[in-house]
Amino acid sequence: MKIKYLLPALFLLSTGVTAVLAAEKQTPPTDYHKAQWDPLHFPPAIDSATNEQCLNCHQEILQRKVLASSPAGVPATSTLAWYQTLETYEGPQETFHRRHLSTPYAKKIMDMKCTTCHQGSNPREEAPIPPDLKNTRFTLRKQVNPKTCLMCHGSFPDYKRMGLPSHWNESRDMFQNNCLLCHAGVRTNRHKVNFLKPEAIEEAGKKSADVCFGCHGGRQWYRISYPYPRHAWKGMAEEIPDWAKDRPTESDPRFRTKQQQAQK
Repeated sequence: MKIKYLLPALFLLSTGVTAVLAAEKQTPPTDYHKAQWDPLHFPPAIDSATNEQCLNCHQEILQRKVLASSPAGVPATSTLAWYQTLETYEGPQETFHRRHLSTPYAKKIMDMKCTTCHQGSNPREEAPIPPDLKNTRFTLRKQVNPKTCLMCHGSFPDYKRMGLPSHWNESRDMFQNNCLLCHAGVRTNRHKVNFLKPEAIEEAGKKSADVCFGCHGGRQWYRISYPYPRHAWKGMAEEIPDWAKDRPTESDPRFRTKQQQAQK
C-alpha cells in the first residue's frame, strides 16, 4: 500500500525538479532599458562591433520584406523604385538594409558593416517625445550621420569641373557611355575604403558605366555632392585646381583600410 502511493509522489517530485532546472536554463527576459544603454552602443565598443553582435538583437532588419502592394493597391511588381532604374539593379524590390548588406550586388561590390553607417545609439542625442520646441539642447540628429549617406547618394555637379558639356545623363553617349574612357588614367587612386571592394568595382565598371554612375549621381538622395578626398595618383599634375584646394587628400580615418591605418 505504501509503495502504491510512493511512486506517484516520486514522479511528481522528479517532474517538479526537472521543471525547476529547465527554468534555470532559460534566458531571463531582456530588459529594454539595460539593452538601450549597453556599452556596445557607445564608443569605444561600437568602433569594433561586428555585424554578428549587432544582428544578434537587430536581426529583424534583414528579415523584413517589401510590401506586395502599396496601401493604394498598386502591386510592387508593376512599378519601378527609383533605385531600380539603373541596369546594375537586378531582381525585385528589396528593403533598405538588405540592399546595402545582403543582396548579391551589395556583396559583390561592397563590404559594408552595420557600423559603417551606425556609430551607436545615444538616447541623449535623440529628439524628445513629445517634442519640446523650447529645448535647444537637443540636436535632433539621427543615429546615422547624413554625410555618410552622401558619399554614395549625392548629386553629380562635377561634370562641369570634368569638362563634360552637360550632365552625364545627357552626355554619356558622347563618351561611349564609359566612365573609364577618361578615368583609366585620371584619379586612379579611388574606392580604397573599408566599406567597398575596389577591385570588384573596377571590373564591374568596365562592363557598365551604371556601376560608376550609380554612386556618383545615379542614386541621388541629396541636392549636394560629397567632397571626395583627392588622393594622389600616378601622373597627377602638381598644380591643384582652385576647386580642389580645400579638398582633403586622405579619407576619413574611420573609413581607412587596415593597410592605410598601418601606414600612418
